[in-house]
Amino acid sequence: MIEAYRKDDALLRDVSQGIEDTDALHVWWLGQSGFLAQWNGLHVLFDPYLSDSMTRKYADTDTPRVRMSELVIDPARLDFIDVITSSHNHGDHLDGETLRALTAVNQDLQLVIPEANRAFVADRLGCDPSWPVGMMDGETKMVGDLMISAVPAAHEQIDRDNAGRCVYLGFVVTIGPWRIYHSGDTLRYARMDELLADHQIDVALLPINGSKPDRNVAGNLDGEEAATLAKAIGARQVIPCHYNMFEFNTESPERFVETCQRIGQLYTILRGGEQLSLKDPQSR
Repeated sequence: MIEAYRKDDALLRDVSQGIEDTDALHVWWLGQSGFLAQWNGLHVLFDPYLSDSMTRKYADTDTPRVRMSELVIDPARLDFIDVITSSHNHGDHLDGETLRALTAVNQDLQLVIPEANRAFVADRLGCDPSWPVGMMDGETKMVGDLMISAVPAAHEQIDRDNAGRCVYLGFVVTIGPWRIYHSGDTLRYARMDELLADHQIDVALLPINGSKPDRNVAGNLDGEEAATLAKAIGARQVIPCHYNMFEFNTESPERFVETCQRIGQLYTILRGGEQLSLKDPQSR
């Protein structure tokens, strides 16, 4: 089991101390594709998976989800969250256990989802279908104090429902002067670089587990692809994710690191519960 860099009380102390640094953007990796971002007292969670629901669900199948890394925090202790995003309906991106625990302790919480997934989300969470904030690709909405833009994600292709709405999305979240791109699960697709470059991304959060048909799951960017995408869209920093959670679907970040160094892309490798802090966002 990979030990967390910080977890439980130590992680919460780190988050509390971050609030005092009002000029900086703080980003913590919570495992898989889950991140916590903080700026000036605002907190947004991206695709949090903070349970063992997937391990239990797939225990007796041909593709068991054996956890590799320690759980960094009980979601019931995160009682300061303003907004959560869920990029799509897979259990490690829309985890009922995690989200129900978070809604129980955050009275004014807002959940941002693909509009196409509204009925599914309401059923999984047992919530009022009108509660989540639904988005379609190309839309930008104010969600509390955050500006959120939705962009397509291709997992393995850009899939749409019968109404033409994307069922997989990435989100560009503007939090204060900062712009964070969380891709969700995706591969690279036509005009993706141009679309994202227009957003002037400070931090890109990209998967690196790759696409291998023998895993019997939809594929993602690999390390080289994530690094070159970050460079192409002009991301100030890129953080890799979607690895070191399940034994059957992981990759080493070594290829990602090698590619970033070769092409001159600034990157940060985080351990579970570790943070990146940035000051001085890109001038716009």
